[in-house]
Amino acid sequence: MADNDKSISLATLQRMPGYLRYLKQLNSEGTEYISSVGLADAMQENPAVAKKDLSMAVVSEGKPKIGYYIPDLIRDIESFMGYDHEKEAILVGVGKLGQALMGYSGFEKYGLNIIAGFDTDNALIGKEVHGKKILHVAKMASTVRKLGIKIAILTLPAAHAQVMADILVEAGIRAIWNFSPVSLNLPDNVAVKNENMAASLAVLSARLKEILSKEDK
Repeated sequence: MADNDKSISLATLQRMPGYLRYLKQLNSEGTEYISSVGLADAMQENPAVAKKDLSMAVVSEGKPKIGYYIPDLIRDIESFMGYDHEKEAILVGVGKLGQALMGYSGFEKYGLNIIAGFDTDNALIGKEVHGKKILHVAKMASTVRKLGIKIAILTLPAAHAQVMADILVEAGIRAIWNFSPVSLNLPDNVAVKNENMAASLAVLSARLKEILSKEDK
């Protein structure tokens, strides 16, 4: 990633995928160069913020009055985000959401490869979902240790999430993408990203109410 003396904020990391999507769109359309100001305008972002974000990730130097060469910019951001090398992961809880995530091919663009799913449902054990083998959770820890897996995705009911997370951490998992509706209690050396769908829906609903309220005036 970036040099150790650079402080990388969560906000910067969250903006990078948006930059990357836009740059890839431009690249596919044949556009060769873009300035940090042009990128900021397209993303409706403060130019100073976009410039600082790029300074964290970009190795290539931009040309005065021309900007950055887009293929180089894409390469630098992908390297910064770790998308340029594959990261294997497992998914625990192969319900409807879990199966949908296992079938999402877009993860490959970001270097994430879900190699297997784990569940307790005998109707699923031994079968494949979107080409991924489904194994019993009893084999989860040994699989993580044997293959050196560092990332797990949890799509479990709240009652089971913490127990499974503890087993995963003990087996060597160092990052958990948590779609379960509960906050996990994890050691400081384990990264976690909670996807709170209820909170996201609440924000969306409040925004919709605000928009509709203005339209009624």
